[in-house]
Amino acid sequence: MLRSYLILNLTDMNDLPVMERWLLQTHAAETLSQLDPILERYVSYRAIPAPPGAEAFCPYNWRMTEHWWRQSPFAGSLLDQGTAIAERWPERYTDILGLPKGEQRSHKWGGTVDGVHPPAFAFVEHRPTEDFVGKGMTLDAGPNIRWLNAIRYPEGVSLEEGEQWYLKTHAPEVAQQPGLKRFVSSKVIEPRTGPFVRISELWYVSAKAWRKAVIESPPRYTAPAWAKFNSYPFLQPGVDFVSQFILEAPTDDFKRALRPYITTA
Repeated sequence: MLRSYLILNLTDMNDLPVMERWLLQTHAAETLSQLDPILERYVSYRAIPAPPGAEAFCPYNWRMTEHWWRQSPFAGSLLDQGTAIAERWPERYTDILGLPKGEQRSHKWGGTVDGVHPPAFAFVEHRPTEDFVGKGMTLDAGPNIRWLNAIRYPEGVSLEEGEQWYLKTHAPEVAQQPGLKRFVSSKVIEPRTGPFVRISELWYVSAKAWRKAVIESPPRYTAPAWAKFNSYPFLQPGVDFVSQFILEAPTDDFKRALRPYITTA
């Protein structure tokens, strides 16, 4: 089973009402009509307000939508829905989400341009590939906020070189953050739907706890020799690093709440 993260940002929060209506009234049901047989789970989380100081980490402001796939969506071009009845999209959809012109489903990433942050879309194994902090936590250890990090390594840095630093140097140092309750990471699988190579989650009891751990009392970090950004996380926000804050439980569980409106191709 595979899991996918779709981390979304609105270029203007004035578009929140139209995008919420489109997702909840139209898009979720249309997605189920096309993909229900191969989706085990289909949930979405509304982003919570970023803590003070988080502006430096390119926090995405709308949603993270998570799909759990019973089979690989890459098999048989399942992500290419061109033979199905066409989906409906809001007017100005590409501008609202910062997508390349003329592309409704683009997974491309060009980094932040003029303050616009394109969607971050990545497929991972259903369980994290690395478990750094908090293994064995139960529901009694909550409540928590989850800080999602999507990363890639700068141009000219090989995946092997970047992973060596992240796994052997950076992650052990991050694990020393005061109050960090959970820290897991997933290596993005091939074929990649964008340039991000790793999705990590860091959990804290509150926004204040995040601020203490990340802004006020951080551990000492070791910058990689190839760093082009001189402070934590040593990856340029909006270009090589984006993030989002969500709560533990999804805002919407579409497979439980909706029935697909079945159509034929």
